[in-house]
Amino acid sequence: MLEEKNDNLPTADGQEQITQEETVQENQSAIAAIESSNAEESEDESISEGHDIPMLNYEAMSMEELTDELSKLVSDEKMMAIRNHVEEIKKEFMVKYHHFIDEKRDEYSHENNGDTSGFDYHLPLKHKFDSIYNHYKDQKNQHFKQMQNNLKHNLDVRTAIIEELKNLIDNSGDNMQGMLKSVNDLRERWKNAGPIPRDKYNHVWNNFHFHIERFYDHLHLDREARDLDFKHNYELKSKIISRVEELVNEEDVAKAFRELQSLHKIWKEEIGPVSREHREELWNRFSELTKQLHDKREALFAKAREFEVENLAKKREIIAMIEAVANEKITVHSAWQGQIEKIEALRAAFMQAGKVPLEVNEETWAAFKEAVRNFNAQKNAFYKDIKKDQQDNLNKKLALVERAKSLQESDDFNATTPIMKQIQEEWKKIGHVPRKYSDSVWKDFKDACNHYFDRMHEKRNEASSEEVEAFDKKKEYLESLKEFQLTGEHKADLDAIKKHIETWKSFGKVPHARRHIEGKFNKILDALFDKLSLSKKDAEMAKFSNRLEQLAEGDERQLQNEQIFIMRKIDEMQSDIIQLENNIQFISSGKNAKTENPFVKEVQKSIDRHKEELKTWKDKLKQIRSLKQE
Repeated sequence: MLEEKNDNLPTADGQEQITQEETVQENQSAIAAIESSNAEESEDESISEGHDIPMLNYEAMSMEELTDELSKLVSDEKMMAIRNHVEEIKKEFMVKYHHFIDEKRDEYSHENNGDTSGFDYHLPLKHKFDSIYNHYKDQKNQHFKQMQNNLKHNLDVRTAIIEELKNLIDNSGDNMQGMLKSVNDLRERWKNAGPIPRDKYNHVWNNFHFHIERFYDHLHLDREARDLDFKHNYELKSKIISRVEELVNEEDVAKAFRELQSLHKIWKEEIGPVSREHREELWNRFSELTKQLHDKREALFAKAREFEVENLAKKREIIAMIEAVANEKITVHSAWQGQIEKIEALRAAFMQAGKVPLEVNEETWAAFKEAVRNFNAQKNAFYKDIKKDQQDNLNKKLALVERAKSLQESDDFNATTPIMKQIQEEWKKIGHVPRKYSDSVWKDFKDACNHYFDRMHEKRNEASSEEVEAFDKKKEYLESLKEFQLTGEHKADLDAIKKHIETWKSFGKVPHARRHIEGKFNKILDALFDKLSLSKKDAEMAKFSNRLEQLAEGDERQLQNEQIFIMRKIDEMQSDIIQLENNIQFISSGKNAKTENPFVKEVQKSIDRHKEELKTWKDKLKQIRSLKQE
């Protein structure tokens, strides 16, 4: 019964043979990876230096940061040691650059009704990047040309050494000590011969090693010298194995693997063979440890791949969020500002999400760009409509300017005055115009209206004897007021200023042509108010109140113009605040932008100043409206 069962099972020898074959294959795979890396680095030894240069997260960097990093690498490091870094930087820069140009093209398209034939955008930063990269390429090509010549020369040198070794063995005599010295000289020359083409590396080394082992097999005539060298080589290779055993437990797997590569080169290049009885045993131990470290490295790569897959999921989620924002229906400017903030935050999150698997990198970027492009299309369409409305408003105001100019020389004041007032009412009902035309169109309109009403008042207001007398009194009082000095007592000084104002008002109106004296009085009051220990706003409001009372004594047009002026200032101040807030939001979305940034602080201070001024202007508007209702 037991014998029958054993007959149906594979033999233990068979299982052991299969296991050994699998182990050998796995070990050979690990050794092949080492030899491939060493063959590449043998061609250009500067490649190994690149292992110590950190590969940063270039995807998360801005175009400015990528340009600075490229400049730093090209200036400070060897050309071939940074080639992988440079190509990664270039790839990320070009992705961001094309995305930036696509956005600018979309903006141009929306502003020109879909026509992009005249689009031509130059980014100075791109010129700077290209200049640095081209300098790197020129240096790399020069290095490569020189390296090819050196590789060919070194290959010829190594081939000649192999021929010398071969001839030495084939023509060996009885002087084994002399032969041993000659072989050691050849090995030293071999070690210092320099790098050769990677495709020749393993073949040339195997050829050299084959003849070295042939030589040691011929040392049977001088067993003592051979055994002594075998022992020395055995000790060196045992030390390497001990070091690799330590490397297997090294936490920094990448660093350990790089040292393992160096140990393999030393094993092959600098240490001779050991006795036949130890050769296989030593090599098996070395190759098994190599496999263990290789497996740890592969596990590290697998973990990195997992992170890339996770990053891909994050980026796809961000793209979906951008698409959702783009599909929201927004109809007001303030809401669009919020949407722009969301997109900037999502854009920053996308850049910070990390690398994705290489095979889907371009596809992911394309989806991201398309989602952002769709959002920008919706945004640009909205603001294009706003620009159209503002242009329509400009056309309406320009038409009113022309009507006012056509009436400004009219002498039929009874018929023309109601029309001019109606034009002013229509002006107030028209909304915003493009900012670059706002001041000029308002000035043209105001000048036309003022010209008409000034002419009207010149005709209607002839100087009376009482007004002339009032002017003389005010002129005399103005001279005495120049000598007035504040005492430093706030309440007493404020009461004294108010008393001067009451006295001035008691003199009555002056002839229209001599109303400039009111301005002189106001300048003296302004200076006095500035000297009082009032806050800036309180001083401003005190000056305004005095001026407002003087305007109230004139015709309604002056108050109306003042109100229109204040309303325009409020609109301008609000627009400036929105623009500054947009600027600071844009700056804050950058990778290195922080609240302690001096520029950010300066912009925030400007916002605070504008808001304080806006409150003062609103208080003035409230005061003038109250006066008009009385």
